[in-house]
Amino acid sequence: MKGYFIEQDGLLFAGRHLIVELWDAKNLDNIEIVDAMMREAAEAAGATLLDVKLHHFGPNCGLSGLALLAESHISIHTWPERGYAAIDVFMCGACNPHDAVPAMKRALQAGQVQISEHKRGIIT
Repeated sequence: MKGYFIEQDGLLFAGRHLIVELWDAKNLDNIEIVDAMMREAAEAAGATLLDVKLHHFGPNCGLSGLALLAESHISIHTWPERGYAAIDVFMCGACNPHDAVPAMKRALQAGQVQISEHKRGIIT
């Protein structure tokens, strides 16, 4: 099995974990748009999509979901009443989670995007 640890700038680590916060966003209760977004985001990042599971909480309510990837996952939780989406993008190997963000911003028409990155599984 090929190794998925990343070596960068003298560090060896399991993967990059982005915390993506979208504000002033739209389409947050549209399961079809979110499903397509998750698929496009995974492809843009170079990830291998295994499955997408989304759960809608009802009319005018948010949704939660997961794109299961061979390289880890993308998860989403939305609050349409606040125009807010909380998204985690965790990927190992050659995938670039930052490349997933433009698809998210575009699909959800986000006015503001905040991103923080964490390296997971740092070997010291």
